[in-house]
Amino acid sequence: MQTARNRILMIYPAFNANSFWNYKATCALAGARHPAAPLGLITVAALLPTTWEVRLVDLNTEELGAGDLDWADLVMTGGMLPQQDGALAVIEMCRSRGKPVVVGGPDATSTPDIYAAADFQVLGEAEEIMADFVAAWTGGATSGVFRAEMGKTDVTKSPTPRFDLLTFKNYLHVGVQFSRGCPFNCEFCDIIELYGRVPRTKTNAQVMAELDALHALGYRGHVDFVDDNLIGNKKALRQFLPALTDWMREKNSPFEFSTEASINLADDPALMQAMSEANFFTIFVGIESPDADTLVSAQKKQNTRRSLAESVHKIYQAGLFVNAGFILGFDSEKGSVARGMIDCIEDTAIPICMVGLLYALPNTQLTRRLDREGRLTLPDDADHSQGLGDQCTAGLNFVTSRPRRDILSDYKAVLEAVYAPSAFFGRVRRVGRMLDCTHRRLELPQSMEWQELKSSWRLFWRMTVAKGDVRREFWKTVLDCLANNRQALPYVLMMVALYLHLGPFSRHVIAQVQRQIDNLADAPSAALPGRLERSEAVVALA
Repeated sequence: MQTARNRILMIYPAFNANSFWNYKATCALAGARHPAAPLGLITVAALLPTTWEVRLVDLNTEELGAGDLDWADLVMTGGMLPQQDGALAVIEMCRSRGKPVVVGGPDATSTPDIYAAADFQVLGEAEEIMADFVAAWTGGATSGVFRAEMGKTDVTKSPTPRFDLLTFKNYLHVGVQFSRGCPFNCEFCDIIELYGRVPRTKTNAQVMAELDALHALGYRGHVDFVDDNLIGNKKALRQFLPALTDWMREKNSPFEFSTEASINLADDPALMQAMSEANFFTIFVGIESPDADTLVSAQKKQNTRRSLAESVHKIYQAGLFVNAGFILGFDSEKGSVARGMIDCIEDTAIPICMVGLLYALPNTQLTRRLDREGRLTLPDDADHSQGLGDQCTAGLNFVTSRPRRDILSDYKAVLEAVYAPSAFFGRVRRVGRMLDCTHRRLELPQSMEWQELKSSWRLFWRMTVAKGDVRREFWKTVLDCLANNRQALPYVLMMVALYLHLGPFSRHVIAQVQRQIDNLADAPSAALPGRLERSEAVVALA
């Protein structure tokens, strides 16, 4: 029997340094150390017995203290794919020190064999199974695997996360969650495998309790709804947003919100207006490709039968600016796709674009199909040295349909075009003119207003001393916004601040991709022979 009072050390693994999402330079501008707080771990912390002591160490914001492991009876860790190396390092450290370690989270759930060295595995959504783990641990168990049925967890039983474990100043934003799951069926996506296609929502009271907790702890500013697709259950969202708007008015607008949603949000003006009135200011949208055949092949039909530019501009006019994801490397690509993708990004005027290479994530429909086709073995001409960054730096982990160097050349061309200073700042200017900020309101305490002012001065200084085109384009953008839509200036500066990360990161990826292209110059192509359609590829490789 373990002691009734347990000391739990939660360690959030470091993200791979080569990740699009690190935003280190932008974080430094705001006095933060990492973009997002570890919502998953602090939710697990809330599921533990109240008699247990819990400490959190986020290795993205701080180092592990000399006495932290000595203090702990048990270590809990886990995260996403770009944290895999970091999580495995934590497990190895614990094993070398004789400290029991539990692993969970989406990556361990998708690839539990990789995490076999952990003493315990908690796989799937934790709400259903943490009580079983706690019972086993307090009963003296020294190892075990606890697995929840995927997509079946009743999220109305999810507790308010332990926000008190966070050091708020370390983060650009803190997350909350309204729903899990997505109704769509994209072939490459693992969300529907992890959380199902029927979005499950918390009650309004639950979410308000989470916001109350954040507010009571003194947090103000950016709150990210981490939902896989906030509009996946529109009926529930329509009931939630008026309650959120009322809460914001009662609390004098202490937060502004971001989230992820599908492009069909543009088809619902009332819903966009409700989001804007609730103080949502930005959404991430997976556009993936401007090519209709590619979208149909990837089972992302919700992006077809529409003008992407018109849809995005409607979202801007509702007061929400759009960040978007684009992917190269689909089997359905017909020759070079660079020009079409560049034109799409320019026509939609989306400044913040995560342009990446297709990655076959574990347990997705894409991975199962590639496995059937015998294409999951990384070819000899692939770059094996990149490690686990994200799809920006470690994609194409399969035998491609068209020549790998052609895909990489397209990728390089897109990055060079869209992150050139004149192109990036030009898109920011167009967004600044379109963005309707009529409903936007954020009240910050004086200390935070001073911090915001310091961040703005740092940004102006960084851009003023920048060389050449960046300095010129920055001032051109600021003056254009002041002349045409000064209410949008805070959000224009927010997009500009991200360029401190995106500019250097894009150059890093471009150099890396060029090295891969150079290494492929004399190598035989590992693409499939000719251009095979999906059914033909299966037959040819059978």
